Amino acid sequence: MFDPFLTPYTKQILNEPARWLVKQNIKADHVTVGGFFVGMLAVPALALEYYLPALVFILLNRLADGLDGAVARLTKTTDAGGYLDIVLDFVFYSAVVFGFLLANPGNNAVAAGVLMVTFMGTGATFLAFASLAAKRGIENLSYPNKSLHYMGGLTEGFETIIAFILFCLLPNQFVWLASLFAVMCWVTVLTRLYSGYQTLKL
Repeated sequence: MFDPFLTPYTKQILNEPARWLVKQNIKADHVTVGGFFVGMLAVPALALEYYLPALVFILLNRLADGLDGAVARLTKTTDAGGYLDIVLDFVFYSAVVFGFLLANPGNNAVAAGVLMVTFMGTGATFLAFASLAAKRGIENLSYPNKSLHYMGGLTEGFETIIAFILFCLLPNQFVWLASLFAVMCWVTVLTRLYSGYQTLKL
């Protein structure tokens, strides 16, 4: 929901670190893959209930997710890089939720499972529309620098980061926080499904 408003500011902030990475001959795909593996360290940390270290890994992953795009814009954006970025993002999102399931299976399993199913919904509506939008040449006016046609919604990147931060800071409240976020994500799923269907009907 807030991503279109925040993107210009994050681009400005990340521009200088990205320039430094380019000078070190570090490519956007290197940042993407490196950030993914750092982020995946959050899973064992969460399983062991080391919530603050897990939060650090999550935030480093999200930083890398912004930096890879900044590096790509300074060098060369590619479809392969965009593909790698979005696939690893969706794997990472579900992996974090799985980490909370491992931390307390008896308490967190159902809420975590529901949220992972919900992420399947947000991912499917996003990727299915992106593939057909590319086929039809539908322009992406709200996110012109994205490799794929990016459908917005109530829950996007910023809202997901906030949810993960709250999960880590308030792990004992994971069930109701995850349930609330799942409801918000389903609003995104349904609005994307409706708007995508109506657009493709034309």
